[in-house]
Amino acid sequence: MKTRNIKKQVWMNKSEALSLKRKAKKTGLTEAALVRSLVSGYEPKEKPDDRFYDAMRQLTAIGNSMKQIARKANALGFIDAQYYKQQAEILQIFRLKVREHFILPEKAE
Repeated sequence: MKTRNIKKQVWMNKSEALSLKRKAKKTGLTEAALVRSLVSGYEPKEKPDDRFYDAMRQLTAIGNSMKQIARKANALGFIDAQYYKQQAEILQIFRLKVREHFILPEKAE
């Protein structure tokens, strides 16, 4: 586990401090986490609105349903289990891409 045992103090004017606070709030990070992210070369994205999280819950539910259907169909032997497995994998890749697009920070250039 990574420990943080080095303290750094930074002096800012009021406008800089307000800007840091505003940017941290937009990303959903603490000010310290935002600074660590920027220092590491990442530009955090703004926290997505509730529509994103609703979509992710729906995708997860769909994926779970597909897996249950595939398991049952495979057990009964009347569906192409390989096809359903491929579809579940496609859904998982899509879910990860959506998460990457909306949530994960991008490496700063």
